[in-house]
Amino acid sequence: MTSCLVLTTSAPDAPALSADLESVGIHVLGAVQRSNLVQEAVRLAPDLVICHDPSPDAALFEGTALLLATSPRPVVLFTTDPDADKMTRALECGVHVYVVHGYAPQRLRPLIHLAQARFAHEQRLREQLADVSSRFEERKLVDRAKGILMRARQVSEDEAFRVLRAASMQSNQRVGQVSQQVIAAAAFAEAVNRAGQLRMLSQRIVKLHTLQALAAGASPPQLEESCARVDANLALLAKSLSKATYGDLLDAVAAPWNALKAALATPARLAEVDALAERMLVQADRLVNTLESTGAGTRLHVINVSGRQRMLSQRVAKQALLAALLRGQAAAAASAEADKARGEFEQALAYLDGVPLSSREIRESLDQAQRVWAEMTGALAKVRSADGQRALGDSSEALLALFDQLTERYERSMQMLMG
Repeated sequence: MTSCLVLTTSAPDAPALSADLESVGIHVLGAVQRSNLVQEAVRLAPDLVICHDPSPDAALFEGTALLLATSPRPVVLFTTDPDADKMTRALECGVHVYVVHGYAPQRLRPLIHLAQARFAHEQRLREQLADVSSRFEERKLVDRAKGILMRARQVSEDEAFRVLRAASMQSNQRVGQVSQQVIAAAAFAEAVNRAGQLRMLSQRIVKLHTLQALAAGASPPQLEESCARVDANLALLAKSLSKATYGDLLDAVAAPWNALKAALATPARLAEVDALAERMLVQADRLVNTLESTGAGTRLHVINVSGRQRMLSQRVAKQALLAALLRGQAAAAASAEADKARGEFEQALAYLDGVPLSSREIRESLDQAQRVWAEMTGALAKVRSADGQRALGDSSEALLALFDQLTERYERSMQMLMG
């Protein structure tokens, strides 16, 4: 038996709608006010809603529109208002049959059948549209994922699609779902890489500043390039990361960075510059670790560790140079920090050497990094001399370039993107 909900009005000449509906075999679940329409429709789940209103207004249409959005079902409206604009508004707001001067008990059943047929037709069209939209969105995801794989591994479009299709079959997921995972993995990998660069740059800037103080070969363009790189990475991260989720962490990095940039632009003590860089390092490290914990777990950890090696290469050099420049307790503290960073670097190097996430290019970069690290440790032993300071600056830059390349290779590796 078809059930309905009657929407009541205050019109004095309204017909006995509930009684007429019952007389033709329509089960009336109840009569409700406009303000309770959606709530009662959800609670009682009628097959349709029927209303008689001589002059429907905006409040009525707002109620039917909310019903359409929340708990859609056929709506029949009887009225004496022939306004064409209201007819258009009624159709837009989910009224399926708008009857002007046509109320009669014997017409109720055929008009209800008409409303149900129109409603079913609309639902089929919506489902078809949703399916087409879903397929279109999935196609866009597949194209984006293919582009990521093509750029990362230098493969053809056909080969990239074969990789996605094989992964979808292996994981029993649609190609679109796998593509979405690839896109997310690539986005998090890039974010961890860029945030890791902020850690490194905080230390590189002080290293270059110290080399200038020692007159040991650092050039102003290197310092300017480092500052521009910080600004570019902060801007890209602000654009790509959710402000609600990561905005406070980005702001926490930007605050000491802005102070550091101002200190570099004016005559400032080296200790002040280093203190601001240390604050920036702490906040950038928090950002990286949060991104890692949110993303693809172990795979992102490898990018984090490799990216941290960039920072440690610069920190070892910075602290060793500070130890050569400073005196007394400050020099001893800098030397102890250099030894600590050196130990962390060697421990991480051993970790990366044993990680199964590898390729021929990654292995070659690791082997070369071992050789350059040996050169850098040799320069550390001569850091008190001008030649040793220049050698330390050069080898730390070479090691930075290697781990920049290595981190990018981890970021774009097939294991990283495809899991």
